[in-house]
Amino acid sequence: MEAQKTGAAEPKAWQELGDETFMSAADLRRYMGEMLIAKASQSMESMDRAEKARQELVKQLAERIDLTPERLKQILQPLRSKLRAAAERGDTELLVMRFPNTLCSDKGRAINNSDPSWPDTLTGRPRQAYELWQSHLKDGGFRLTAMIIEWPGGLPGDVGFFLKWGDSKL
Repeated sequence: MEAQKTGAAEPKAWQELGDETFMSAADLRRYMGEMLIAKASQSMESMDRAEKARQELVKQLAERIDLTPERLKQILQPLRSKLRAAAERGDTELLVMRFPNTLCSDKGRAINNSDPSWPDTLTGRPRQAYELWQSHLKDGGFRLTAMIIEWPGGLPGDVGFFLKWGDSKL
């Protein structure tokens, strides 16, 4: 088999694999090591990008929005459609908001412990969402529950808000 020309960015072991007559067990182990290092580097870059995006999301959700009548309509109209679709599927609850636990003053501990004062720990837009439920949905018979929905490393992570409308005994 004729050696293939490869780019300079490829690992040496990869270049040597083009001509199998020179591949030894040591070459293959070295190639595997280089590939593991390359994959780990890509994974770290992806994790860095994800963390930056998460920080930007927290920053954005920490700021309250101006709830003008028009903005309120933009929020409630799609919510009604999602609720209708959920009811058509036979669901009695809907995840309406997900946010990092850092938007709770206690990092979600009160929510995790079912402390009745958990709404007092909310900040930013999650607080606004709670207030929106109180002012526009609670009197309509909707219940709002909050729970930790992600457990990275066994610790509380993201929080989910669920609107519920089914039998309250369930």
